[in-house]
Amino acid sequence: MAYKVVIPQDITGAGKDYLREKGYEVVVGSGKTDLGTLKAEVADADALLVRTAPYPAEVIDAAPRLKAIGRHGVGVDNIDVAHCTKKGIWVTFAPESNANSVAEHAMGLIFALAHNIVYMDGQTRAGNWEIRNKVKGSDLAGKVLGIVGVGRIGSLLGEKAAFGVKMKVIGYDPFIPPDKYPEYVAPVDSIEEVFKTSDYISLHLPSNEQTKGLVNLSLLSLMKRSACLVNCARGEVLAEEDLYKVLAEGAIKGAALDVFCQEPCPYDNPLFTLKNIIVSPHNAALTQESMNRMGLHAAMGIHSALSGEKPQWAVNMVE
Repeated sequence: MAYKVVIPQDITGAGKDYLREKGYEVVVGSGKTDLGTLKAEVADADALLVRTAPYPAEVIDAAPRLKAIGRHGVGVDNIDVAHCTKKGIWVTFAPESNANSVAEHAMGLIFALAHNIVYMDGQTRAGNWEIRNKVKGSDLAGKVLGIVGVGRIGSLLGEKAAFGVKMKVIGYDPFIPPDKYPEYVAPVDSIEEVFKTSDYISLHLPSNEQTKGLVNLSLLSLMKRSACLVNCARGEVLAEEDLYKVLAEGAIKGAALDVFCQEPCPYDNPLFTLKNIIVSPHNAALTQESMNRMGLHAAMGIHSALSGEKPQWAVNMVE
């Protein structure tokens, strides 16, 4: 009998086609993310291909045949990985699937902040042609981009900024030795130096106990009044109330967020009342090409696990 792979939240065709070609039974769920629905839908799954819904121990325990979870994307903070490891369940992710897409989105937000693109769009539609003589943008060439987290996405952003726009790129990452940084990213000694020095700061950190609320008023207060902050990482790493304070007071020029502390983000988030912030609905990674890669790479991880092999992109180690 074929293994059953359940996909609670639907994905593009690439991953589903791969699994079916390998002989698996593929079942797509309702897309609902409440725990009761998830427990019912995963009950007879041999593997799960998951997106953003929560997978705590009680959902994992509701699937007694479960052998593997393939994460559609990079972050696994929605999965109880420790519980999976204890139960001998592989968890895989797709680290090479969306890095360029997120880096492009971050670069686009930096362009939009520098050239006031969103603000000018609104003013032009309102008939304010004279705004062109009152509000000026800023060139990016020669400006300093500070990257916090010089992993796959941070490195790709640095490459685009350094070679495509001629920005000076500095970076801080406590987990990467300075001699391992890309040649186009100059390492600095502290996160404080990034915030003091940079004209644009882009966050590329995972969400964990060490990073939650890391970027707070103490760091934001170090920024130049002309500087801007971009977050395409995880909402939890940034204290939104502190960001609101510095934006509302004009202590920094602007910000752009693709991620929020609460998602979906409530429509009455105070940040939405400000004109010096650009927002997007955590869609940096959701290009068509990236969605195809995320589904395919998650499916490949599941196939390796169910075939008795160690997955290429394993998050945990199963005996």
